[in-house]
Amino acid sequence: MNMQAKSETESVNEQGEVERRVETRDYQTSAGQVQEQRTVQVIHQSHPKTTPNTSGGLLAGAAAAVESTLQSAKEAISGK
Repeated sequence: MNMQAKSETESVNEQGEVERRVETRDYQTSAGQVQEQRTVQVIHQSHPKTTPNTSGGLLAGAAAAVESTLQSAKEAISGK
């Protein structure tokens, strides 16, 4: 698939999030068929990070929990 941008607009949707709309051309070819072209609109939505527990914070907390569990298991096995 080969897509080339033709026009781009930016707006705010009903939820207050920024949307970028890009009108472009989509080219598709199936094996043994003629190339198909059609105009498509792609919408990119920005999602603000409202909670610090998504991505890195969540993974760091999970890693700390695993480390704590492993340490407890080591202590239980060694009899400390």
